[in-house]
Amino acid sequence: MNCIVALAWKDLKLLVRDRLAFFFTLVWPLGLAVLFGTMYGGNRGESPRSIPIVIVDEDGTPASQSFVDSLRSTHELSVMLASRDEAIERVRRAKAVAFVVLKKGFGEASENPFWGESPEVEIGADPTRSPEAAMLEGILMKYASRRIQDFFRDQSNQRTELERARHQIRTSTDMPPGLRRSLENLFVSLDSLFDNEAFQASDTTSGQTGFRGFQPLSITRSETTIKRTGPPSAYAISFPQGAVWAFLAVSATFAVSIVHERTRGTLFRLLATPMTPFDILAGKALACFVATTGVVAGLFILGYFAFGIVPNSVWMLAAGIVSSGIAFVGLMMLLSTLGKTEQSVGGVSWGILIMLAMFGGAMIPLFVMPTWMRTLGTISPIKWSILAIEGAVWRNFTPVEMIKPCTILIAIGIATFGVGAKNVHLVTGGTVLAKGKKPATPERGE
Repeated sequence: MNCIVALAWKDLKLLVRDRLAFFFTLVWPLGLAVLFGTMYGGNRGESPRSIPIVIVDEDGTPASQSFVDSLRSTHELSVMLASRDEAIERVRRAKAVAFVVLKKGFGEASENPFWGESPEVEIGADPTRSPEAAMLEGILMKYASRRIQDFFRDQSNQRTELERARHQIRTSTDMPPGLRRSLENLFVSLDSLFDNEAFQASDTTSGQTGFRGFQPLSITRSETTIKRTGPPSAYAISFPQGAVWAFLAVSATFAVSIVHERTRGTLFRLLATPMTPFDILAGKALACFVATTGVVAGLFILGYFAFGIVPNSVWMLAAGIVSSGIAFVGLMMLLSTLGKTEQSVGGVSWGILIMLAMFGGAMIPLFVMPTWMRTLGTISPIKWSILAIEGAVWRNFTPVEMIKPCTILIAIGIATFGVGAKNVHLVTGGTVLAKGKKPATPERGE
């Protein structure tokens, strides 16, 4: 028992001595707990997050404009006006969650809450952001219901609307006689009620043909638009996510392998050969690049034969995979220099990569994040990797649209590889050899 306690005490002391391993073992979980708490409930000083949408007003009446103004005044939505084609394009390029079309006749239906069709809107949503689209439907219903409440509060408008409803009932040719009499009695009662007291409307519905009760809005989903611009299946959405996790896993594995070779003296012995430090680092980078791109390419080959994933452009998919591979090779090289032992580098690597995945939208939907986190996510290669691969698989990106994410990924790869290669050069003793001095004794594994 004493030897077991002694070994345990020895391991605990080694953990404390390795500052990075100690940090990511004890301090890092606390940091994550605070971060998640801030993200989900600590935004007291920040205004509520809004859902970006595009509104297409095909009705063009004062009533439809009033409804648009009410949506623009709320903090729940970030609204811009555009044509239908522009709205579809913004959703396709992930610039907006959805577009909302106010159909022809919206204003006329809004002015008659008792009879006829409900005001109709059409929603076309990004298929990867269905939770936000569902929230959008609820918000639209909320503000459409306020219009009915305003009607009952507006004493000057009630008489006019009741008289219009009575006229429609009298002139209707397809209304059952029993329903006609019931509605006329209802309007007489309402007229009497308006004379006696103010009241709050309660929602009612009728199963009879023609009478819609007080249904505030009729919402339909745009099927043809989404099928044309969206993914053919859920696998077309999930496979780009799987590709990102493959990049993360291979990068972390190779980062640890560099430390393993350094602590075992392998890199030191390689530096004693005629090979230059650049040759050694280039060989390691090439191996990582081949592994990352090979795994992801195999993933999409499997997706093609087993799940019917057909990319819109094979060449652009290859460009997205290659540029992502370059970015993660650079990250691998940088991560391998952030610790002295395999344990510390492993902790640092996965800690940083998971944070990049979270900020980049691979773990948590971007819409639930505070504004500052969504802004910070633009520096994460995860975001650009997902965008580049989705652009080639189902977002119908043009070659010009692919330039931005691919260029950002390549720039990240070159920058991080340069910093990492310089640090690896110093750690392995490459600069000592360059000065013509005798190599030091290789480090022993810790």
